[in-house]
Amino acid sequence: MTPLARWCFRHRLLVLLMWLLALGGISVASQAAGPAYANVFSVSGTEAEKAQDLVKSAFPDSAGDMDTVVWQVADGTVRDAAVRDRLSETLDEIGRLDTVGSVTSPYSKAGTTQISRDGRTAYARITYHNTAEELSVEEAERVVDTAAAARADGIKVEVSGPVAEKTEAGQAGNIAEFVGLVAAGVVLYLAFGSLLAMLLPLISALFSVGTGIMTIKLLSHGPDVPELAATLSTLIGLGVGIDYALFIITRHRQGLKAGLAPEEAAVRALNTSGRAVLFAGATVCIALLGLLALRLEFLTGVAIATTVVVVLTMTASVTFMPALLGLCGLRVLSRRERRRLADEGSTQEEPRGLAVRWAAFVQSRPGGLLTAAVLVLAVLTIPFFSLRLGISDQGNRPESNTTRQAYDMLEQGFGPGFNGPLQLVAELDGQSDKEALRQLADTVRNDADVASVVALPAQPDATTAVVQVIPKTAPQDEATSDLIARLRDTTVPAAERGTTMKVYVGGQTATFDDFATVMLGKLPWFVLIVVALGFLLLLVAFRSLVIPVTAAVMNLLAAAASFGVLVALFQWGWLSGPLGVGGAGPVEAFLPAVMLAVLFGLSMDYQVFLVSRMHEEWVHSRDNSKAVTVGLTNTSRVINAAAVIMICVFSAFVFREERIISEFGVGLAAAVALDAFVIRTMLVPAAMRVLGTANWWLPGWLDKRLPHLAVEPTDAPASPSPPLPAPAKAPNVRAN
Repeated sequence: MTPLARWCFRHRLLVLLMWLLALGGISVASQAAGPAYANVFSVSGTEAEKAQDLVKSAFPDSAGDMDTVVWQVADGTVRDAAVRDRLSETLDEIGRLDTVGSVTSPYSKAGTTQISRDGRTAYARITYHNTAEELSVEEAERVVDTAAAARADGIKVEVSGPVAEKTEAGQAGNIAEFVGLVAAGVVLYLAFGSLLAMLLPLISALFSVGTGIMTIKLLSHGPDVPELAATLSTLIGLGVGIDYALFIITRHRQGLKAGLAPEEAAVRALNTSGRAVLFAGATVCIALLGLLALRLEFLTGVAIATTVVVVLTMTASVTFMPALLGLCGLRVLSRRERRRLADEGSTQEEPRGLAVRWAAFVQSRPGGLLTAAVLVLAVLTIPFFSLRLGISDQGNRPESNTTRQAYDMLEQGFGPGFNGPLQLVAELDGQSDKEALRQLADTVRNDADVASVVALPAQPDATTAVVQVIPKTAPQDEATSDLIARLRDTTVPAAERGTTMKVYVGGQTATFDDFATVMLGKLPWFVLIVVALGFLLLLVAFRSLVIPVTAAVMNLLAAAASFGVLVALFQWGWLSGPLGVGGAGPVEAFLPAVMLAVLFGLSMDYQVFLVSRMHEEWVHSRDNSKAVTVGLTNTSRVINAAAVIMICVFSAFVFREERIISEFGVGLAAAVALDAFVIRTMLVPAAMRVLGTANWWLPGWLDKRLPHLAVEPTDAPASPSPPLPAPAKAPNVRAN
């Protein structure tokens, strides 16, 4: 790291110019190309995908996506002449657009069932030539704007569907990013006491994340990258980017206070904290790329996009940051610190205040703290055991969105299940199969959880038929998932018996349900991969068997507790209303895997930062109690500041009022809070105090075979640690 740090410090203007050119060039290219995000939730080999493929093959003219124009009147009915004429003209105009294949009006013979029983709500089906991913935002806006032009006093018109949803991307604005950055700035100022030192991490994070988001837009033209990936990458990139810069600037400021020249202080900061940043960032990237092992198209795009942003934040930390430090010189210190340095010369900062008192308390009450921390995590974990996975729909979008309003209007007019119809897609061979399909439709119609069954029109000689099933419950309700399972496991097999007919249960709701089922089945393997990787990294870094085992258990406890918080707030609905993200519903199916990948890297960062200082003291003194105290007093302030920054950034994303983003923001904020303030501050030091010298045990034969990994080399040859405060007497705890 030394040559790179010196080069960036001495050629700071060139480095800054290179970053500016990179950001500008990629921004221009991405704006010219435009985004091509694709939300692909289908899973290869599932029943819903087979049903979708059959429909596309049998009805190529209807292979594109479908939107719904919904209108509702305050007085009278939608059959009134004024309403009928106004909407018919609008639907004709929509039908003349190049992107639209057909429009089924409720005023036509084919659409007689598209008016609600009370006559106040009606809808029209718009079928496009292409899928939503293949249509541009401008083409989607033409449809939505044309429909919106029909609005009048007493006539409410909205549009729902995957194409209309494209027009709402980014409507929430950048308030989340702004609030998160302001909160992070306050924490940084309190930590550094210098306005300039506060700005440097923010500038570095903005440059790296900005470059990353523009890069993701370009990448979306290759592999399928979901729109969520850009927002999630921003959330993660800002959190880790600011934290990485915090670690480096903290070490740089310590060097300046110790009397080092700015260049030497920057070089030493990069050669110590910079190495830790690369280690932490690499673990995040490895864990994120581990999502590729799940072989799910949606998560592949998320993994690639987030990894790109994390790599750029790491790169900015070790190149852009030393260049900024070169420009600032001694001004990264506050005026008071610069005056003290000029008057008194170099000083060696020693732990003081709350950190020292807390370390002494841990020494005196390790058993009690260990028990308290485990109880906190256990209580928060209780909701986790009722975890149910699913996918958010347009009913969870902000209430101001046209898709959400259309969703609510359809629910009011036609029932909650109308927004999540199921499809029975049948392969037929002869008249007997057609009769069997009619009998199946009658059986399904009599199901207690089915509101209606409609056979969609087909050619007389068609070998594929589609029957639409409207559940009585909303798409995200558990009863709807139970209905899908019952149809597949019992109703359909009974109807197929004795015939050549083959029926698949499909539709968007079934697709989401299949995705959640596959995700739940693969999740244990992903957890095993993440835990095993963490165990190996810590085993090599600290040459101990006990430390990686306890870290694995603690990380799983923290993850389960954070998922418990998510279940209580979103699945049980304790916070869904106030956040404006719809009612109670399942936790996002892909959220546990992505959260585990991110948390693995972040917890590894804090674990290495804390235990490496303990390990350094253990090697020097062979006193476990002293090692725990020194590690805690020397790292707790930085860990806590880093955690508070991440909590502020993650929590701010709740302001986007989108269920998926709110879940990620709340989940990651809760996980970081538990990891920093319960796991690293209480559980790890208390457990290591109780375990004593066993912390550092490693069989000799294994020690000889393990490679040596220096995560963060010491600044200088080991020197005696500063005197420690005498811990309170603990008669029931054996000193080690």
